[in-house]
Amino acid sequence: MPKAVRFSRYGGPDVLEVVDVDQPAPGPGEVVVAVEVAAINPGEISIRVGAFADLWPASFPEGQGNDYAGVVHAVGPGVEAFQPGDQVMGFQPRAAQAEFVRTGADRLARKPTELGWPQAAVVPGVGATAYAEVEALDLSEADTVVVSAGAGGVGSIAVQLARLRGATVLATGSVSSFPFLESLGAIPIEYGDGLTERIRKAVSGSVTAYLDHFGRGNVAAALDLGVPPSRINTLADGTAVARHLASSVGQAEADTPEVWERLAEMAVGGEVAFPIDSVYPLADVRVAYTKLAERHTRGKIVLTMGRAVPPTLTVTSPLQ
Repeated sequence: MPKAVRFSRYGGPDVLEVVDVDQPAPGPGEVVVAVEVAAINPGEISIRVGAFADLWPASFPEGQGNDYAGVVHAVGPGVEAFQPGDQVMGFQPRAAQAEFVRTGADRLARKPTELGWPQAAVVPGVGATAYAEVEALDLSEADTVVVSAGAGGVGSIAVQLARLRGATVLATGSVSSFPFLESLGAIPIEYGDGLTERIRKAVSGSVTAYLDHFGRGNVAAALDLGVPPSRINTLADGTAVARHLASSVGQAEADTPEVWERLAEMAVGGEVAFPIDSVYPLADVRVAYTKLAERHTRGKIVLTMGRAVPPTLTVTSPLQ
């Protein structure tokens, strides 16, 4: 029987199980995808521990994972855009970490054959998120932007997209991440106490925009640097959004197959890379989330179903 990740109560990584599930069949307008690689994301940890139980309650046994890439396995009545064997990318909330995913045909984008499976799997999630936030701030060569957690999944893509727009980019991270951040075209800045002073010393002019992926005082730092709230976008500090009227544009604002395909073509063309920190087999989902919770990744962590990507594969492909 096909395998899928499930959890039957809120808690730590130990509640995650890989269980047998029924083979899905497509209905009208639907497609079943044989998943090759599925991404893991920090927000899934919050859902699993129950932090969002009031807003997005789990329906136990709950599935997990959103973004994935795979091969069309079967199509339902009325589907003409795809056929078995097509390589695709998709975003299916709380369902992607599974050997098979049933989805609407309108929730799939074509994966270029030249794009690796791990990279394709993260395009609809962190790729779309970074694309949306950079577009929302309308960055240009006149901007100096700070990207917090610049070595992470969203941050590493946002750094590159901001650089493509001509902006000067400062990226916060640990000292050990500095070579990686520099390879992406950013000026690395150590996070932690004294952050605003280090930022001021690193630039000759003013900081004009701020992309926050870490929370923990980054919005306050942006305000202290004189960045207008309209040019601050945070994905990690909902309180600051309400208090200071900062923006919170993310994946939902670029949740379309058209955007995914555009990003995938940019990757194939060498304009942007999708760095992969590590690849784990589906059976090691607990290990993968334990590593993610440490918040010291260089790009994304993904899960492989074992069909196309060897479980030991580690890919790091920053823009050179």
